[in-house]
Amino acid sequence: MRGPQHRRILGERIRSYRKRAGFSQEKLAEKADLSAVFISNVERGTENISVDALARIARALGVRLRDLVADA
Repeated sequence: MRGPQHRRILGERIRSYRKRAGFSQEKLAEKADLSAVFISNVERGTENISVDALARIARALGVRLRDLVADA
């Protein structure tokens, strides 16, 4: 199942930052206190992520929240 385009764009951006950080989905999930399945769903654009969860991911990746959502 594919999510809306803005979710897919956001997911691709999170995946890109995650890979740059050298994290697996599991490692990012651990650092953000989220599940690896949730991270996978977000990256595929099938999960409707909350602002709180997005902020936790940004913090875990060491990036600003706006870096993840700009033009998404």
